[in-house]
Amino acid sequence: MNKMISDRYMIVTSLGEGGMADVYLAIDTILNREVAIKILRGELSSDPVTLLRFQREANAASKLNHPNVVDVYDVGESEDRHFIVMEYVRGRTLKQLISQRGALDKKEAVDIMMQLTSAVQHAHENHIIHRDIKPQNVLVKDDGTVKITDFGIALAHDAVQLTQNDAVLGSAHYLAPETTRGEPATNQIDIYALGIVFYELLSGSVPFKGENPVQIAMKHLREDVPNVKDFNPTLPQSIENIIIKATVKNRKLRYQSAQEMLEDLKCCLLPAYADVEKLVFSDLESQPTVNVRERVAVTENNGQKAEVVEEIVEPKKNSSKKGLWITIGILLTTVLTLIILYFSGALGFFSFDPMIKIPEISDLTKEEALQKLIEAGYQESDITFNEELSEDTETGHVFDCNPKEGSESKKSVGIQVSVSKGNFYILPDFKGKTLDEAEAELKKALPLAVISVETIPTAGKKAGVILEQSGPTIGDKLSPEKEITVFLKVAKAPSLTIPDVIGQDVETAKERLESYGVYVVLYQRPTVGMSEEEIAALETGVVVEVDPPKGTEYKQDGSSNWITLYYY
Repeated sequence: MNKMISDRYMIVTSLGEGGMADVYLAIDTILNREVAIKILRGELSSDPVTLLRFQREANAASKLNHPNVVDVYDVGESEDRHFIVMEYVRGRTLKQLISQRGALDKKEAVDIMMQLTSAVQHAHENHIIHRDIKPQNVLVKDDGTVKITDFGIALAHDAVQLTQNDAVLGSAHYLAPETTRGEPATNQIDIYALGIVFYELLSGSVPFKGENPVQIAMKHLREDVPNVKDFNPTLPQSIENIIIKATVKNRKLRYQSAQEMLEDLKCCLLPAYADVEKLVFSDLESQPTVNVRERVAVTENNGQKAEVVEEIVEPKKNSSKKGLWITIGILLTTVLTLIILYFSGALGFFSFDPMIKIPEISDLTKEEALQKLIEAGYQESDITFNEELSEDTETGHVFDCNPKEGSESKKSVGIQVSVSKGNFYILPDFKGKTLDEAEAELKKALPLAVISVETIPTAGKKAGVILEQSGPTIGDKLSPEKEITVFLKVAKAPSLTIPDVIGQDVETAKERLESYGVYVVLYQRPTVGMSEEEIAALETGVVVEVDPPKGTEYKQDGSSNWITLYYY
């Protein structure tokens, strides 16, 4: 493809490949800034649903102005290629952070949730429902700021429906029960997803897992979210209560606004809220009214729609035992039918989701890794390549993947492959080296680095030797693309004009001279050969001579010279 888009955006490198569009790092040549540009794949431009989703993402995000929403700068079409120009966020996805670190500390998790909830509230105030809140759609900057992205299936109050019932979109692990039943989208589906994300941040895993999206959706429909305190008993009850209220099945009992949830997040770590009562909803209260023959619909991870009709009858408060048995019979029959249909391939939108053993792709080139993953059973659309800095891997070669090599994973989960775009620079300890050596190494490894030098008169040290180092911590992994400042304190040879210290207390004179950073030696002159009268006349403990003499320009040259103070 052309390196220049719309005569303005210069493509620098690929950032990733998705099912609908490719994302690149580019330079806005007019404003001279880095941007991320998402370009709809050419073969999808003629697909009206895909094009509508792409345009919806641009329209929804461009209406928002919030520090935790990725900014959209420009939207356009160039050479029949539709594109969105967005803020470039350096960092990783929240899903990658969770995969790397597991469960987060409660303070960090609450901070992330406050940012996300604030952004969702802003979107709701602008009549936009995101509908696909999940860690994969949240970017985490190096400073801890999070930003929501991917408004591809967001729903505005005046939006055209993307499907017949407009209820099939979303990711099964974060899907609100009412979405599964095909009910109209409301703000509460985003709040439910926020509750699931909060659970995942605190436990390191999603609450429900299954062999396929239908099983996961059914668990969201019927089972309560597990107690997060069972995973970490040290969490305050106020945190678990937020998850309970955000994920209750009956959306009328759920938080009615993201702002309401945000207020609880602001208070949940305060000591006064640590021992609140556990929030409990009765079974009848927490379950919504369900009509017979509801439509259950979910979206596979690869973006293809899958739907199945299921009959559900919920007993009313005064229902008889006969009605209960009828309900159980219907549910069992339905589940059995779903299993048979699923494995027989009779469900038109489903196909068997095979397990794939991840091959060894470390140190392979991107092209070699792609070929090997396709041979293992993946399609190209299942594979996302992310260009990132590595510790020691050659540029253009693979250094990590998720799921990991040797593990098994369902094809529908897809795979994230990290390709080296260069190496981190591990900051060494420069103490004892010369300033010239440190500057040469830093300028080569970190072109944008700023070196701040402070010279300190120091006795016994060769001029130019580094005494102290601060700024980034020794051993930090630093990006050559990032501007940093390294502070160095460097020895310089002390120099002074010898002052007149004759007649001064010898210790006082010594301290005065040493304050310049020079060596001082005290020499007590002998009194051998003096008469008692001469000795009695001597003034003891004061300087009687200095070498070199006063007025001399003196420079401390390492440890090979010194100033001598003579006294009796």
